[in-house]
Amino acid sequence: MRGSHHAPLMTVSSGHAHPSRFDGPPRVVALGFQIHDGKLIGPRDLFADPAFDRAREQANEAMDYLRRHGPFEPHRLPLEDLEYTTMTVLTK
Repeated sequence: MRGSHHAPLMTVSSGHAHPSRFDGPPRVVALGFQIHDGKLIGPRDLFADPAFDRAREQANEAMDYLRRHGPFEPHRLPLEDLEYTTMTVLTK
């Protein structure tokens, strides 16, 4: 996701960590490890659990809501906070 946008973080399994939408929501993975008899065991994909399905659904709903506002705020940062853009040229 581009750094000039607001978005909720979406918990995903490591197999789904590849963004398919150009502008988000950004994905977050969690890998768990244990130490047993001095050996590192894992990783275990903690967000592969279906218990996170509702959180993923809510993140997508929030992202869709932000997008419906159009290409400007709140989906995108305010013009004064953008580091690189030609928007100021287009909007003046």
